[in-house]
Amino acid sequence: MAKFFYRMQNILDIKYKLEDQAKQEYQEVRVKLNQALDDLQYMISRKEGYVLEFIELTSSVLDIIEITNCRNAIILMEEQIRLQEAKIVQIENELELARIKLNQVVQERKIHEKLKEKQFEDFLQEINKKEKKEIDELISYQYNKNGDNLED
Repeated sequence: MAKFFYRMQNILDIKYKLEDQAKQEYQEVRVKLNQALDDLQYMISRKEGYVLEFIELTSSVLDIIEITNCRNAIILMEEQIRLQEAKIVQIENELELARIKLNQVVQERKIHEKLKEKQFEDFLQEINKKEKKEIDELISYQYNKNGDNLED
């Protein structure tokens, strides 16, 4: 029996590799985003701790140096939180670009798989035609052979 050979198999293999790479890049950006979100949560909880400490310092015996340090820490944490939020927006944009790239690569791979399936279907139809032709020739030969025997 004839063996099916897809002419563009090397291209399809490359598409599979590109898809794997795009998936890996997407996952790396996703991990980066998760880490940035965790860092943001940590900063927010630290800020809340400073706020609680500030409230405690202002309600007890006033220690101006401690209150000033605590207020400065709160201001610093707010600035770090703003920077972290900006970083998260940037990472989310990277993630969106990675998602778009992944979708594009997957679409290209699917196109090549469809082409391969179509070529395989054409191959099977061609084999079926050949088999039918051989069967018809065999039947025709047998009929003609039997017809020759009847005439003798």
